[in-house]
Amino acid sequence: MNGMRIALLTHSVNPRGGVVHTLELGRALHACGHEVTVFAPAREGEAMFRASPCRIVLARIEGAQESLVAMVDERIRALKRALIEENVRGYDVLHAQDSISGNALAELKAQGTIRGFVRTVHHLDHFEDAQLAHWQRRAWQDADAVLCVSEAWTRMMRSTYGVAAQTVTNGIDGTRYGAAFDDERDALRERFGIGAGPVVLAVGGIEERKNASMLLEAFASLRMQRPSAQLVLAGGASLLDHDAYTRRFLARAAELRLDVSDNGTPVIVTGALCDASMPALYRLADAVSMVSLREGFGLVVLEALASERPVIVSRIAPFTDHLDDTTCVFADPHEANSITDALAKTLDDASGIDFSHAVPALLRRFTWQASAARHLDIYRTLNA
Repeated sequence: MNGMRIALLTHSVNPRGGVVHTLELGRALHACGHEVTVFAPAREGEAMFRASPCRIVLARIEGAQESLVAMVDERIRALKRALIEENVRGYDVLHAQDSISGNALAELKAQGTIRGFVRTVHHLDHFEDAQLAHWQRRAWQDADAVLCVSEAWTRMMRSTYGVAAQTVTNGIDGTRYGAAFDDERDALRERFGIGAGPVVLAVGGIEERKNASMLLEAFASLRMQRPSAQLVLAGGASLLDHDAYTRRFLARAAELRLDVSDNGTPVIVTGALCDASMPALYRLADAVSMVSLREGFGLVVLEALASERPVIVSRIAPFTDHLDDTTCVFADPHEANSITDALAKTLDDASGIDFSHAVPALLRRFTWQASAARHLDIYRTLNA
């Protein structure tokens, strides 16, 4: 089957891993000669955070929702409306990247509007709310094929839920992160008051899943050895409510006598940045920390390595499936001292990361071209 019409659906226009995956997979499928449309919910005035050669359909969200359940419901309904308006039956493949878009397709399937759909599970969350838990389960349970971006989550879906999931590769655009970006790097230093460092960068904002509080504890110990060190927390645009966790983070920072602001302090919180700034921000860092408690894959690690920056990573799956001591510095994400030691080792140029051979070999394994080829094999099987 040549020249397929493919609809890729994602949950927002924000720079999150699943959205990056959607856009870059779409770009690679487009380069293979397929007609790709990306669907995403968006408020009035919002736009997709990264340009794409694919057609982008923004499913407009109406009004403001006071609860997470109401917000998710509105996004599901917005995607359904957009799909129907765009003649959803005309697509050869309908592929949801998350629970929100998965439910939009599950409802259309239940109504007989579409025959079926594909769902990629990046990771699953724990929800106390019964409706949110139901939506999360339905989004993969009603799919005709379930994909995962790591072997760890493929194993999880198979062993815990009995789902015959398949692994698809994630990717990295090495050209995007390979340049120096000197002017932009200097501009970021001035904008956020970043000094000589050393600079530790963490991408993903202040979130429990990202383990920001444990990183803060580790950084406080690091500052005793390196008083000029700064921790930069970048990004964090999320649909989930992290306010309570952020308040606890800030309270603990005050106890540790670590000032937090968006300029010149020991801990700098940048908020969401424009996409063009991220490669320069990586290049500005002396070390990148990704000590998450739970990840689907962790694209930040590949982005850091493509930027030739050493990265400290949780010694948990999925990281342990494709990384080793030649491509990262492992740390126990539950132990602040372990993270501190890993940071100090890295900043002492004793990381052991092999940027000459092991890292380039790793990056060659994870390309969007390979990801697109794997997806196309699955799409063709489903359409046979």
